[in-house]
Amino acid sequence: MIGLVDCNNFYVSCERAFRPDLEGRPVGVLSNNDGCVIARSAEIKQLGVEMGTPAFQLKHLVRDRGLVLLSSNYELYGDMSARVQAVLEEFAPQVEPYSIDEMFVRFDGFETAALTEHCRKLRQQVRQYTGIPVSIGVAPTRTLSKLANRAAKKIPGYGGVCVLDRDSTATKGLLQRIELGDIWGVGRRLVERLHAMGIRSAWDLRNADPKRIRRKFSVTLERTVLELKGIPCSEMNDFDEPRQRIMTSRSFGKLTGSYQEIQEAIRQHGQRGAERLRQQGSLARAVLVFLKTNPHRTDLPQYSPSTIIELERPTDDSREILHAASQALQRIFLPRFAYMKAGVMLLDLIDADRQQLSLLDTPQSDADRQRSKRLMATMDELNQKMGRGTLRLGMPTGGAAWHLRCANRTPRWSTRWDELPKVRVL
Repeated sequence: MIGLVDCNNFYVSCERAFRPDLEGRPVGVLSNNDGCVIARSAEIKQLGVEMGTPAFQLKHLVRDRGLVLLSSNYELYGDMSARVQAVLEEFAPQVEPYSIDEMFVRFDGFETAALTEHCRKLRQQVRQYTGIPVSIGVAPTRTLSKLANRAAKKIPGYGGVCVLDRDSTATKGLLQRIELGDIWGVGRRLVERLHAMGIRSAWDLRNADPKRIRRKFSVTLERTVLELKGIPCSEMNDFDEPRQRIMTSRSFGKLTGSYQEIQEAIRQHGQRGAERLRQQGSLARAVLVFLKTNPHRTDLPQYSPSTIIELERPTDDSREILHAASQALQRIFLPRFAYMKAGVMLLDLIDADRQQLSLLDTPQSDADRQRSKRLMATMDELNQKMGRGTLRLGMPTGGAAWHLRCANRTPRWSTRWDELPKVRVL
């Protein structure tokens, strides 16, 4: 069985973990330079605030309804994500991060009947140790576990935990109520074409002939049909839809403690992630870098750090992404460990055609963007024609430190002890 653990309203929950006064209040987290809302609490959703609403349009709610707007704090969010993962690793043999706030968990060897209670304890432990509320969906496949997680979050009767068997009555009833657009990997255009075939729900798609679906659509949608039937056949990043995050990672051929070797791996992962970012027409707001030692080598010291670097502006430029990745590696690398794996994740992706420009942009800024676009397009074209990795960027040369406007950023509570409130001892 595979579980999906999803942190509820993650950015807001991270802020509330250290600010109890924010509980029950409408809270929104803003994008770079405090531009627009990128994360919302349940209370702010009830006020009708949509994702992407510019901050200046919410001044009346700040004044009249007690709305709290906070600057994004990726260093805090990345550290809290690592803490959640550490708790999950105590309850399951394998944890696969899918994004900063979602993680797949393997429950191999667990009896299905005992999984619900086990997941309730896990949910309680995550909340107790980190302060982050989570929802957990468990099923035989990743696609079903995503739907189970949705049910756990949206249907109060599940109490935050939903476990689905392959052919149970509960599974059938849930799939009959779920629309096609809510299925992992099924986009709007696919929904329209499936509707034309008389397929209107997840249950209808589950009962479709997989081979027919493959002939008319793709092998990816065929896998989705099989997964809805409870047959595992997909891994992470198998879907062709524009992803909400892009992760590139690989285990090393052998354990290594060499900074140069790991840096080279991070550069390759970062460049590959940037290529995929451009392929789907997206821009990234932040870069996460992680390292991992071998948990099965109990004779060696263990260390699995990660950190996030916030980008000065949303970008798909490999140079800016590699520079951020290099900064992140410098923060977390320690020489006395033997590392098994390294990876780069691009976070908070937005559509490149909907980029919010700064009021400080000049004609020179636009010219720089156009030059960057042409350079990246040339690199991608050469690598496509001559083979991946033919043209690679050299070592980052550094540059001026970026100072973002973040007037409402909370302290980095979990990583900067000097920023914790001072306690007066009487």
